[in-house]
Amino acid sequence: MSAAVKYTLGRIGLFVIVVAALWPVDMNIFLKLMVALLFSAALSFFLLKRWRDEMAEEMAVAAVRRRSEKERLRAALAGEEQATEEQATEEQADQPGGSSQQGRGPSA
Repeated sequence: MSAAVKYTLGRIGLFVIVVAALWPVDMNIFLKLMVALLFSAALSFFLLKRWRDEMAEEMAVAAVRRRSEKERLRAALAGEEQATEEQATEEQADQPGGSSQQGRGPSA
């Protein structure tokens, strides 16, 4: 299960627990919900630290992966990838026994 899903379910679970704890208290329902939101946020800061850190790490890895993929696509669109492929092909042809000179006799 993804760290983001675990953290989100943990936050929702804490909110539900706090609302259930406040249910018997004689208060306006909207005030109960606001208090439950604040308390569950404070509790999640301490209780869900490990899951929050895991989620942040996953997001950072995904951001680095997206950035490198974006750079690779930009290079491909700019023709840099094609140029490097052509250079590699030319270097193979220039080497003795390269694919372009195999099977040919001496040139005149």
